[in-house]
Amino acid sequence: MFWRRQKAAIAGFHPSHQALIHERVFTATLPAAGWTALTSSLFRHAELVQRSKWALPPRTLDVLVPLIVEVGADLDPKGTLTITADLRGRDAPGKTGKPRDLPVRKPIRSATETWSIDPWLRLRAELRDGSILELLVVDRERTRRISKRNPRGKIKTKRKSKVVQIIKVRRRLPKEEAGSVPVSRPPGWIGTFVREGQRRSVLAAAKLTRMPQSGQEQLDRILSVATEPFRWTPRTSTGQRGNA
Repeated sequence: MFWRRQKAAIAGFHPSHQALIHERVFTATLPAAGWTALTSSLFRHAELVQRSKWALPPRTLDVLVPLIVEVGADLDPKGTLTITADLRGRDAPGKTGKPRDLPVRKPIRSATETWSIDPWLRLRAELRDGSILELLVVDRERTRRISKRNPRGKIKTKRKSKVVQIIKVRRRLPKEEAGSVPVSRPPGWIGTFVREGQRRSVLAAAKLTRMPQSGQEQLDRILSVATEPFRWTPRTSTGQRGNA
């Protein structure tokens, strides 16, 4: 069989790697060593598999893998990292809601609005400093279809779409650990909120009205938001991260 060698290579890949190839979705909870095995498997993909049908989905090697490496470096030796990645895209079944009619005035005949919600990345990590890091990335697309009759009696339909990305991060500090206020404010596009309690939580969120234009830009945006909660604890309690 012509594709026999590539099929054999895929069969030897990490199970989550195989899921990304065939389903473009995977969920896994693994210790640091398990994630190292997955990233090593993914790095071998281009060398062993050339058929476009079995290509890795976008955001795998330029966003997901570097993020795994970055977070994995801070994992507790006995802790785990849980990731759910859905890289099928916004047009995948189940991500688009039903059209909703909008009120109109003449000469507009009809207008509908449809939302597509794509929560393509969820992450939960048990870090070596005792804190829990949670991350969510969601793409939201609003599409409006407007039908209008022009002065000559012809009906024209226009379609307008707007996409935004929401990045949310929560860091739950170890029990009874006190926080601190950063010396400098976060970037204007990142909002922060501190939830007090026995286990203090620091939340950071961003709404990107301009979608990242490359994998590197996407990764930078995610890491910028994910790093913000670490500035709310003293440097001594967060290893290399800390107040800045």
